[in-house]
Amino acid sequence: MTELLTPRLRLRSWQPSDLTLLTALNADPEVMRFIGDGSVFTPEQSEQQWLRIQRLWDERGFGIHPVELRESGEFLGWVGLAVPAFLPEILPAVEIGWRLARPAWGHGYATEAAQAVLARAFDELGLERIVSICHVDNHASANVMTKLGLTLDRRTTVPSHGGAVKVLALTAEEYRSGRGQRLGGGQS
Repeated sequence: MTELLTPRLRLRSWQPSDLTLLTALNADPEVMRFIGDGSVFTPEQSEQQWLRIQRLWDERGFGIHPVELRESGEFLGWVGLAVPAFLPEILPAVEIGWRLARPAWGHGYATEAAQAVLARAFDELGLERIVSICHVDNHASANVMTKLGLTLDRRTTVPSHGGAVKVLALTAEEYRSGRGQRLGGGQS
């Protein structure tokens, strides 16, 4: 797993101690409000997610990074790439997504970390298109997507729970032409 550094953040590999942090993140009702059907995860569901994250890194060579402040090492949440199997109508696709703890909201961390992940997706992994999906009422995430240069591809519903979502997209060509914002950062 490649570590990514930005001016303020470190996107690193998962450690066993991160399971406790992931469990706390997934148990916060405000954090989970726009995720899936809006339910918090049980500790068992968080452990299953953590194991799945590890497995998918091994299988695909990309995935979700824990994000921490470089200065303090404080865990902020995660940012990364996944295949959005929950929305079959857009497959094949790779999604960029994030989930940050409430104290990390409003500081530009999601945008900063996602820019580093986008750079890796297009410049190193050679992906041709990235999507991002959010609940139609999740204006904060939609704002991050717009800052990253993604534009509306479609509105649809998630089959498993019927929730309305927006799908935004960015191609490698659009990214390289400058539509995808780059604020610095990179790989270590």
